[in-house]
Formats: sequence, structure tokens, C-alpha cells
Amino acid sequence: MDSDSVKSSFTYMGRKFSDLSLNDSSSSAFSDCNSDRSGEFPSASSQSRRLFLSCASDNSDELISQLVSALDSDSIDEQKQAAMELRLLAKNKPENRIKIARAGAIKPLISIISSNDPQLQEYGVTAVLNLSLCDENKEEIAYSGAIKPLVRALKSGTSTARENAACALLRLSQIEENKIAIGRSGAIPPLVNLLESGNFRGMKDACTALYSLCTVRENKMRAVQAGILKLLVELMSDLGSNMVDKSAFVLSLLMSVPEARAALVEEGGIPVLVEIVEVGTQRQKEIAAAILLQLCEDCLAYRTMVAREGAIPPLVALSQTGTTRAKQKAEALIELLRQPRSTNGAARDI
Repeated sequence: MDSDSVKSSFTYMGRKFSDLSLNDSSSSAFSDCNSDRSGEFPSASSQSRRLFLSCASDNSDELISQLVSALDSDSIDEQKQAAMELRLLAKNKPENRIKIARAGAIKPLISIISSNDPQLQEYGVTAVLNLSLCDENKEEIAYSGAIKPLVRALKSGTSTARENAACALLRLSQIEENKIAIGRSGAIPPLVNLLESGNFRGMKDACTALYSLCTVRENKMRAVQAGILKLLVELMSDLGSNMVDKSAFVLSLLMSVPEARAALVEEGGIPVLVEIVEVGTQRQKEIAAAILLQLCEDCLAYRTMVAREGAIPPLVALSQTGTTRAKQKAEALIELLRQPRSTNGAARDI
């Protein structure tokens, strides 16, 4: 597995980047998908009252067994009702997630995800997401063939199905070996598309999933090829949005790939990063300085661009007022930018 992380992406002047780790900061920039955030119950009916009583009861086993059987019904309406109720049972009572999986619900729910009926597909995706919140279920969900149907839902489902598919894939990607399988199943381009065109929740879910998946080198390449750099630069340039930190942390993962560094420069990322060092929050300044340090480490041309963009004054300020890690990054980058071109034989032009 060629998995890596921000903290191991490069070495500068004998110090590993792990000495300047960003992981503590990144963990607070992303919130995990906890459960679907749709309505609790449908309109009042005998089924919803039964479900409510079951959620409040310790005796849901019989109902779960009936609902799992109904997933194989020839009636789409019965399948929808069963999937919806299982979704809510799994959402509202964590112990039900194991019960539902042990009752054999995972494979029929995965089949439902491939349905041509958009609402049935959405219920199936959301039920699988809620089951994946139990760590014991994640491996079985992946091994039962959920990844490809979830990717299809991510590409063409309803807005809710797409968001919940992104969350479910995020949950499955927390098993390291699933990251390559998810990437090879075509998940990266539709996640980039959701990051670009989704509502705010969809954008956050897509960004979090991409951050998890792009610890694997081949997924970084897929993200670059899907045009993520242009999008990340645009998101980071809007300092008033809530996407600056998340976008920057995804970018920091991609910087170990030369193609990502070239695309960042081509898409006008240097002025955006310098502005963040100057006027961003403390965390934003730190991550922007770290990205610029990665960019300039072995490329003289990029160093010249960064210096000409006016990076040194805000970096000096950061070296004096930032956190300990931010100061270290700023000082290392200042030293690099101030080196005469002839003193570092390891650096190269573009």
C-alpha cells in the first residue's frame, strides 16, 4: 500500500516534515459523517408509529427480521418502506446497526442501491451509510460489493443519495485497503464534481472523503487528472467561506505529486496561498506556509515566483507571531527563499 500522509511527504534541511506535522490541525478541520441528516420519521402512519415504538423498545429483533425479508419483495413500495424503516432504525439506535447487519440486510440493501428507482436507491444508500457507522459492519459492507454501487449512486443519484454515498465511501475508506478499491472504482471524479456543484453539506462530505482517499498516491493522481487543483484554488481564494481549511488540507496531501505542484502554479495558486499567509486565520496561515514550503523545496523557479509575490514579509510576521509549528514552517521557507540561486545544487528549475 503506497499510502502516505501530510506528515511524511517531504524532508527539508535534514528535518522530516513529520516534525512539522499538520495532522492535529487537520483532524479538527474535518467532521466525520455521523449519520444521515434527513427527517426522522415520515408522516404519521401505522408503520411510523410501529417504528417509533420499536426504536424505543429493546425488542426490535422481530421487526428487523420482517423488514430484511421485505427487502426482497417484488413490490417496490414494500422495498422502499422496508429500506426506509431500516435506515431509521440504524440511525436512531446504534445497537440496531449490528442487529440489522446480523439479520442479513447488507447484501439486499446493496442490491437496492443499484435500483433504477431514485427514491429506493436513496433509501438503500442511506441505510448502508447508517450501518457503516458501526466499525464492525464496514468490512462486511465492502466485501459484500458495496463500493461500485455506491460510486454509481455518487455519479447519478439524487442530491441526498450523492451526499450519503460520499459519506458511506468515506466510512469504508477508513479501512486502508479499501482506499485503492474505491479509487479504482471511479469514485474520485464524481467526488470532485460534488465538491464543485453540491450544496454546502455535499461539498463538505466530498472534501472529507477526498482527504481520506488521497492519502494513497494513485488517488492523488486521479484527483489531479479530474481537475481538482483549479477547484481547490477557487475555494481557498474565498476567505469568507467555510471551505478554506478543508480545501487547503486536501491540497497539502496532493503536494507530494509533481503534477499537483505544477497544476497549483498553473491555476494561480501562489498568490492565493501568499494572501492566506498574510490575512488568514492562524491555522490557515500554518497550512498555507507548509504548502508553499513543499512547493519551493526543490524548484528554484517556484521559489522566485513565491518571493516575487511578496511572501517574505507575511512569513516574517508569521515567524514572530504564529504557533510553534507555524513559526518553524515560516522560518524554513524564509531561509529557502533567501538562499542565493547558486548555493543549492539539489534545487531545480521547472
